[in-house]
Amino acid sequence: MKEDRKPFILLTNDDGISAPGLQALHEALSDMADLMVVAPSGEMSAVGHAITLSDPLRVWEFEKDGRFFGYAVKGTPADCVKVAYWALLNGRRKWDVVISGINHGANTGIDIIYSGTVSAATEGAILGIPSFAISVATFRKPDFSVAVDFARKMVNWILDHGLPAGVYLNINVPPLPREEIRGVRLTRQSLAVYEERYEVRRDPRNRVYYWLAGEKVGVESDDEVDEQAIRQGFISVTPLHYDLTSYEALRELRSWSLVP
Repeated sequence: MKEDRKPFILLTNDDGISAPGLQALHEALSDMADLMVVAPSGEMSAVGHAITLSDPLRVWEFEKDGRFFGYAVKGTPADCVKVAYWALLNGRRKWDVVISGINHGANTGIDIIYSGTVSAATEGAILGIPSFAISVATFRKPDFSVAVDFARKMVNWILDHGLPAGVYLNINVPPLPREEIRGVRLTRQSLAVYEERYEVRRDPRNRVYYWLAGEKVGVESDDEVDEQAIRQGFISVTPLHYDLTSYEALRELRSWSLVP
C-alpha cells in the first residue's frame, strides 16, 4: 500500500447482511482497513442491477453480538452501494475499494448478468471506485479461508496499482483445500447459456406455480474461460466493464447507411 493510513472499504453482497461469507470477509479485513458494511437485509440473489424506485428504501443499523456491524437495507445490492454513497456518506467521501461477497456459488458466464453480487461491484465502478466481486464456487458448506486470503491480497494489489477507469473484477475461487489450488488465472467470461425449464407445481390450496430449473450447456473448453479455470483448480479473475457496447457491431452497422 502506498499510504500509511488504513484504506476505507465498503463491504456488501447479495446473500444478505447475516451471510457467513460477508462475516468472514469482515473478520479478515478488519485489521487492515476501516470497514463500512452496507448490505441487503435478506437474500437478494439473481436480482441483477435492479434498483428501487417505486418503494421507500429503508435502512437501519444492524448489530452482531450486541455491537454495531453495519447497515441493513431493504433493497438490492446496487441499492446498497448507491444509498451508502449518496445518503450515508452524502457523497462527501469515497471508499478506496468496494468489495462484494463472499458469495455462495460461482458467478461465471451468463450468471454475471443476473448476479446481484457482481452488480454491486458494477455500481462501485460506476462511482469511479476500484471494485471487485468474489465468490466461492459451491453452495455446500463453503470454506472461505482461501477466498478471504485472496481478497486481502487483491486489496493490496489494487491499492498499489489501481484499476483502469470503468473496470472491475469478478473473482471466483474453486471449492478446494488450499493445497489443491493450482494458482490464479486471468480469464474471460464464458458465453455458455442455460437450457432452462419450469417445473409446474401446486401449493396446498391447489394453485399452480412455477419453479425455474436448468443447467448450463455448451461451456467452452478454452483454458482462458472463467468456468474452465475453476474446474481446473485455478482462481479465476475476470476484468469487466459496464460499457456494454458491441464495437464490432457498431462498425458493421455504420456500413448500413441507416436512414429514418
